[in-house]
Amino acid sequence: MKKIDIRFITLLTIIFAAAFSRIIPHPPNFSPMEAITLFAAAHFSRRWQALLIPFVAMWLSSLFIDNVIYASGKEKFLWVYPGFHWQYLSYALIALIGFSLMRQQVTALRVAAGGLSAAMLFFVLTNFGVWVDGSLYPQTAQGLIACYAAALPFFRGTLMGVTLYLPVLFGGFHLLQKRYPLLRASRVAA
Repeated sequence: MKKIDIRFITLLTIIFAAAFSRIIPHPPNFSPMEAITLFAAAHFSRRWQALLIPFVAMWLSSLFIDNVIYASGKEKFLWVYPGFHWQYLSYALIALIGFSLMRQQVTALRVAAGGLSAAMLFFVLTNFGVWVDGSLYPQTAQGLIACYAAALPFFRGTLMGVTLYLPVLFGGFHLLQKRYPLLRASRVAA
């Protein structure tokens, strides 16, 4: 009989709970996803898990949000929302930040640096995607600047999300590890 991996199940539960916290009313761009991605990169023993599990959590929570919460009047089931690829690309790059900063050692400074880097990367890449789409801003340098300028108020929500969720995820799991030693990993594999 295969041994149940309590650490893996705990990490999975934390990530899915955080992802589904998106259904709670919140300010624009206030999201756990940047923190979830860094948390997964720091704690899952396999890199593919650290990439795939946050993607699945994000996708399932988005399915619920798009087709249950915002479903009024929609006749068509929405599998993915427009522009999703820019967000998912940003999360993949955020995972790389997590791999490079926190794979071997998690410290408060590394978590903070990862969080700030993740928020800035998400802002730059997803708003670049809005500009590239071409439906809101002209495809000029001035259009790109206008896109980033219009997005600045949303950056505050991203920073607030990172500021709340990073300590909750990393600090909460650290406390769980202190209380329950079986949640500790001897060493994170590549």
